[in-house]
This record gives sequence, C-alpha cells and structure tokens, in this order.
Amino acid sequence: MKIGTLLRQAAVLLQQAGCDAPRLDAELLLMKIWHLSRTDLIVRVNDMVPETIEKDFNRLLQRRIHREPLAYIIGQKEFWSRPFLVTPDVLIPRPETEHLIEAVLERFPDQQAALRFCDIGTGSGCIAVTLACEYPRATVVATDISAAALAVARLNAKQLGVIDRMMFRQGDMLAALCPEDYPFDAVISNPPYVAEHEMGALEQELAQEPRHALTDERDGLKYLTMILRDGPEHLQPGGYIMVETGLCGLPATPDPLIHDQSIYDLAGHLRGGVYYLASASGCKSSEK
Repeated sequence: MKIGTLLRQAAVLLQQAGCDAPRLDAELLLMKIWHLSRTDLIVRVNDMVPETIEKDFNRLLQRRIHREPLAYIIGQKEFWSRPFLVTPDVLIPRPETEHLIEAVLERFPDQQAALRFCDIGTGSGCIAVTLACEYPRATVVATDISAAALAVARLNAKQLGVIDRMMFRQGDMLAALCPEDYPFDAVISNPPYVAEHEMGALEQELAQEPRHALTDERDGLKYLTMILRDGPEHLQPGGYIMVETGLCGLPATPDPLIHDQSIYDLAGHLRGGVYYLASASGCKSSEK
C-alpha cells in the first residue's frame, strides 16, 4: 500500500473513533514507526509501505483507535518547543501549562541570573526542566509523590542537558523539600485541580492518565490551597508563587501573599494565578 493511501485510510478510522486530529495522528504514528519526517511523508507520498512497517503501524493505530493518548504511544510530547519523554506514569504536558513559563519569564527577565526555582508535582519535569533550560545559571528543585514520575523527570533533565543543576525530591507537595533546598525565588506548580465531579466529563484519553495527578477527589482546590498556605515559608522576600488552575478557580489569597495576576488564555478562560510575597515574615530560611 502507498503512504498516501495508508494515511487516508487510517485517518478515516481515527475520525470514526472520535480523535480530534485524525490525519495528524496517523502521520505521527507512521513517522514514529518508520523513523520518517513529515517532509518525507510528503515527498514520498506515492512510495509503497513495507509490509513489516504497515503491520507495526496498524498495531499502533489500534491503540490510538481505542483512545490511548498519542503521546503515550509515541513516547514523547513537545513542550516549550522541546521534546519531553512521557510514560503513563506522568501527565502529558499541555500548552496551557506554558502560561506558567511565560509568567516566570515576565517576572524574571534576567535569564542569566542565579535564581532558585521549585516545581511542586513535577510529573514529566516539563516545567522544572524548561526553567533550567531557559535560565542556564538557575538551580531547580523538582518534587513529586511518585518515584516513577521522578524517574521520567530525571530522564528529561538528562536528555536536555540540565540535570547537573536540578534536584529531585520525593514526597507530598511542599513536605518533600529539604531545609537546604530553599528559600526560592519562585515556587511553581501545576497541581491536581480537577474536581471529583468533573472527572466523568473529561475526554476519554484523560482517563488513561494518572488520576492522582488530575484530581484531589474533592472540589479541586485542596492542593492549590495547600501551596498558597505553605509556599510563603519557602520563598525569598519578594518571591513568587505561580499555579495553574481550571474550572475550580483559585482559592482565597492567604496572608502574607498578594494576588499579583490571574492568568487567562486567549479564549478568556482562567488558567492560573500569580502571587507575590511582599515581606520576609513567612520565610523559614531567611538566614541563608
């Protein structure tokens, strides 16, 4: 079968299965299995697909038809224009989370500064590793309750050449941190914020991502509240807390934080919040 014919047939099946981008999914699956570029697919559209490649492609296609997330099938997802390894142990990085990177860059424009960042609930490491890449003199601490997730984050840090400036801590939220880790210039987090009652309405692919990384099994505000409550103790005076959120919104701002900004996407949906620590009163390690 020719490349063009194979892709057309696969796209029809994926569309019937309810996939949002059937043609793109088909192309990415064939690129993965045959080690081709998209340009190769275009210029070789009339080439015959080897039988072994077609067989392997159809195996991956069936996984996607059953709505397994594409990123898990190909083992990779782009974030901030960099490739990140992903497995079913971690959430798949999404464009919405890039708003947090934008917020950090806006508030810390000197990318050569020796800053100290913390990413709570790092998952794949997409936030922590991206910050280490964008700030070549920064130190970044990444935490997660899952040892398997931290293993993925370490692989991404190694692959992108920043592992020597990163530390990985296993534990629940800010409790994972060691005293020598802080104070931080910024604490950033994409915590579980999907309310329990929202889970049934999520797209099928999300059902295959780690549930504990999606929902707090309550109203979605549990971990956001925890980060805003405990985060100031780990900040430098003048430091920031930046969090992603969704339909649950943002909790009330606790003292001594100041709500600096609500983050909205281009469609006007609330995507996060930025908070500023105006005083040194909360910092446990101001003597450092």
